[in-house]
Amino acid sequence: MAKITSLPNHIAIILDGNGRWAKRRGLPRSMGHYYGAMNLVRIATYANKLGINMMSVYAFSTENWNRPKDEVDYLMTKPVELINENLQKIKDSNIKVLIKGRRDRISDEILKTIEKLEEATEDHDGLILNVCFDYGSFDEITHAAKSAKDINETSIQNNLYITEPVDLLIRTGGELRLSNFLLWQSAYAELYFTKTFWPQFKERNLNKALKEFCKRDRRFGGIKKQ
Repeated sequence: MAKITSLPNHIAIILDGNGRWAKRRGLPRSMGHYYGAMNLVRIATYANKLGINMMSVYAFSTENWNRPKDEVDYLMTKPVELINENLQKIKDSNIKVLIKGRRDRISDEILKTIEKLEEATEDHDGLILNVCFDYGSFDEITHAAKSAKDINETSIQNNLYITEPVDLLIRTGGELRLSNFLLWQSAYAELYFTKTFWPQFKERNLNKALKEFCKRDRRFGGIKKQ
């Protein structure tokens, strides 16, 4: 059986399948998002324990505004409750939480909660957890190009919301696409797709993805050294 011989520096996860997981259990889609959020805490804690440096997760995309109003309303209110209820636990951990994406289309309440969360964890030295909220890679790259002093690769990369390249990108839920998530950062990422819905994705599932990563031959456009 393959072993985890080396850890990726930066893992990205598309948290897909929350709604379908709930539907199969006769639950409203909102409950899928609730259990998905609880699972994010679990997996982030485990990734931190393993010693992974950074994890970026796709929580709400720029396109998700097109979902049913009741679902969007839930996603705009429940995170505030969850953060406030668990703020002390978050403070007691060493995980550094950063929210990446647009901040001009969210309510003042969410914005203040985000700022409170980032301030509470700004000195933490463990896993850096980038929660991508109202995030889209097209929007990010456009923003970076407008902010760059010169239009070149280095300048654009330095102005991205997330500057670190992705080593391993995981998508749960069975879909085989990137859906506008970290396109620049994932140019040389190893891709791992699983049919497991996000609320069901546990530590053993992450271990399986990490073992697969260890088997990949990463050449970055070069050839394998003899």
